[in-house]
Amino acid sequence: MHDFHYVGNKLFCEGVAVETLTKKFGTPLYVYSQNTVTDHFQKLDAALGPLDHLICFAMKANSNLSVMRVLAKLGSGFDVVSAGELQRVIAAGGDPKLCVFAGVAKSESEIEFALRKGIYSFNVESEPEITRINKVAARLKKIAPIAVRVNPNIEAHTHAKITTGTYENKFGIAFENIEGVYARAAKLKNIKLRGIQMHIGSQLTQTSPYELAVTKVLPLVKKLAAKYKLEFFSPGGGLGIVYNPALASGSSAWWKTEAAKGIMTPATYAEKLLPLLQPLGLKILIEPGRFIVGNAGVLVTQVEYVKRTGKKNFVIVDAAMNDLIRPAFYDAYHEIVPLTKKAGATIPSDVVGGICESGDYFCKDRPLAKVGEGDQLALLSAGAYGFVMSSNYNARPFAAEVLVSGKQAAAARERQKVEKIWEDEKIVSWLK
Repeated sequence: MHDFHYVGNKLFCEGVAVETLTKKFGTPLYVYSQNTVTDHFQKLDAALGPLDHLICFAMKANSNLSVMRVLAKLGSGFDVVSAGELQRVIAAGGDPKLCVFAGVAKSESEIEFALRKGIYSFNVESEPEITRINKVAARLKKIAPIAVRVNPNIEAHTHAKITTGTYENKFGIAFENIEGVYARAAKLKNIKLRGIQMHIGSQLTQTSPYELAVTKVLPLVKKLAAKYKLEFFSPGGGLGIVYNPALASGSSAWWKTEAAKGIMTPATYAEKLLPLLQPLGLKILIEPGRFIVGNAGVLVTQVEYVKRTGKKNFVIVDAAMNDLIRPAFYDAYHEIVPLTKKAGATIPSDVVGGICESGDYFCKDRPLAKVGEGDQLALLSAGAYGFVMSSNYNARPFAAEVLVSGKQAAAARERQKVEKIWEDEKIVSWLK
């Protein structure tokens, strides 16, 4: 479900015509629907209601302070992967005590910062990391709560660059080594074994990989929980969304429609996993990101030129791969629609940006309505791994971000001024 829809021939976000936002804030422009974020969080929260649970939003998907404030006010925790992200949680009004700290390369300074802020748990990725956390905690005279991330060696059947649960990946500790790791960690004076965690990948749209991985790990979880009095188990995040309109209805009946097609919904996720998780008697943490915010955002861009060659129709827009890298990075699909509906036949088109890279494209040979200079397009499902992965490549300023709630709309990030790109640089003394 999302709150982007046509009223007549105009694209709206909730109760606001998107073209009114581009007139005020310009393009490229990220637009987020607060109602969609809220709806997705609450549906997942309700589905997990029978469990003692905590949703820790994976803020690497979208770290805009206003989006995070919406989630904090709903009672969400946060999954962070750097001290910077933890600082953003605090700036957004989130509670560090509801945060888990993941990532394979935690520095001593990051560990110290997280301990001083009282995070709920470190999700530990290696044994040397446990040693480091213990050392930092001892120096601070604190006890560090940890959960070891078990790598179950389960193939998630997602994109190679976002799978995380096999021995080919850098994440976690091999399944067969976990018991020994816990035994050694239990002897460290400044470590508290609080839980156990796993995560097999991102953009999962079927429940079967979760069922397979959880079923494999459960006996180990039960054994470790009994032996070390663990408080929680986390089966990770990775709940996916539907990007391709051939699979998604985009209607108010989304949940029923997707369930009928076998696409995972909060209800089907809970139906399959609750029977496995409830008997544990442990708190259950999950760390979704994309599922909550992916369909809550669009990237709006304006057509600069239409260039026709012997074989191609290029629609050249003012957004580029620095604004939304997913198509260039993952060959990711984003539905592209006009802000004003167009009648007539479609034309196979490449929608491309102005960056000097052949990989700077949003789609290739996609049947699209005929557009011209000044027309505006929306790239849907851009709320996750969109702005958060953007860059200043080609000295292009960051796009503006807007949050919509009903008929209200306000800037959640002002468009970056070009001079800000290099404000932290300086010309070295011998060149002056």
